[in-house]
Amino acid sequence: MKKDPDDQNPAQVDLERLIAEITVDAHGDDEQLWAFQQAFQDNVSVPCDGFVIGQPVSVLAFDYDGNKRRGLTARCRREDGSEHVVAASEVVLPPRAKGVRFLAAYRQWLGLEPWPREATIPGRRQRQHKVAPTDLELKGPVELAVLSVKESTARCRLLGADRILTLRTRGLWKVVPGEIVAVAPGKQWSYAGHPYLSGKIESVRLDIAALDLVPLRLKERGPWQPDDHYWGEEGEPIEDWAQPIIARGPRPAFEMEQVLPGMDPNDFDSDPISESNDLQDAGDHPGARRLLMELCQADLRCLDAHAHLGNLAFDHSPKDAIHHFEVGVRIGELSIGADFDGLLPWGHIDNRPFLRCLHGFGLCLWRLERFDEAGRIFERMLWLNPTDNQGARFLVDAVGAKKAWEDDRERR
Repeated sequence: MKKDPDDQNPAQVDLERLIAEITVDAHGDDEQLWAFQQAFQDNVSVPCDGFVIGQPVSVLAFDYDGNKRRGLTARCRREDGSEHVVAASEVVLPPRAKGVRFLAAYRQWLGLEPWPREATIPGRRQRQHKVAPTDLELKGPVELAVLSVKESTARCRLLGADRILTLRTRGLWKVVPGEIVAVAPGKQWSYAGHPYLSGKIESVRLDIAALDLVPLRLKERGPWQPDDHYWGEEGEPIEDWAQPIIARGPRPAFEMEQVLPGMDPNDFDSDPISESNDLQDAGDHPGARRLLMELCQADLRCLDAHAHLGNLAFDHSPKDAIHHFEVGVRIGELSIGADFDGLLPWGHIDNRPFLRCLHGFGLCLWRLERFDEAGRIFERMLWLNPTDNQGARFLVDAVGAKKAWEDDRERR
C-alpha cells in the first residue's frame, strides 16, 4: 500500500520513516494494521476533537477488528449525542491534536493524502467545536484568541485548544482578530447551544506563536536572475535602492499559500474579498467589515482579510489600522522566518495578500511618524519584490528624510 518515497516531498518522507518504525516487525497488511492500531492506542489521545466530512465530532476510540478491507475504524460522537463508527481515514484531527502525525502516517500508508486540506471542511461559516462548561476555569484570567469582532461581542478560541465561544464585554473596539485577550471571567452560560462568557478584558497582546497556527506553505517558483530584470532604460544610472539587490545576485523565488475561506475554486466569481470591496464601494462599510470578520473567524491565516480590514480603518484611524496590518504581517512571517533571503514576487498572485499587509503596515508606521520602522518595511518590500508594483521605491527617500505623511491616494 505504500508509495515510493522517492516521489514524495520531505514531509511525506518523514512520515515514511514513522511508518517504518510502526511496521518494523509486521509482515503483510493484517499485521501492519494491528501495528497501526497499537500505535494509535499508545500515541493518539482520546477522546479528542475531530471532523468527519466537515462536521465536528468527538473521537472516542480507534480500533481494528481484523477486517483488512475496512482497516482501522473510529468511533465518534456527534453533537446530538449519537455515536457512529467510520473508517479512521475519514477523520480529520486539528493540527494541534496529540498524535495527529500517526493518523497522517496511516493515511499515507493507505495511499491517501496524509494531510487533508482544511478547505475540505466547509468554508466561511464552517462549524467548529464549542467550549464546554468544564473547559473553563473561572477562578483566574482566561486567555482567548480573538477570531472576529462585533460591537460588544467577539468570537474567540480558547488558547491552546480548538474550541470556540462568544465573549461579551466592553472595549472590543480596541481589539482585532489575531490578538490574544486575557479576560477576568464573569458569567458563563449557553444560549441556543452556543457557549458565552462575559468578563472584563485585562490585557491585549499580539503573540502569533501562541496561536499555534499552521504556517502558510511556500511553493518554489525557480530562481530570480537580476540580469534578466528591467532596471530602467539603457544608459540610465541604476537607482541607489536597486544596487545592493543586483549585487546580491540570483535568489530563489517563492509563492506563499493564500487562504481564502468560502471561495469556490471552480467559480472565479465566488471571491469574498471582491464581495467585501463591492460592499465598501456601495457605501456598506459595516457589511464589508462583517464579511471580512467572517473570513478571519473561518481561518486567521486569511491575510487578505487582515489587509482589507486595515484599509477600512486606515483613513479615519491609522492607530487602529496598523493592528490589522501587523497581524497579517506576523502570520505571513511564520512561513519565511527571520533569515529568509528569497523573493515573493507580486507576479505570483498568491503573494499579494502578504505584500498588501506589508504595504499597509509601512504606511501606518509612516503616518504615525515611526519613520525608521517604516523605512525598514519599505526596504524589505523592495528586496522581496524588486519589480516594486506597489511603489515602495518612491517612499523610501521621503521616510528617510522624515517627511510627514501626505494623503496621496496613488500611494495605495
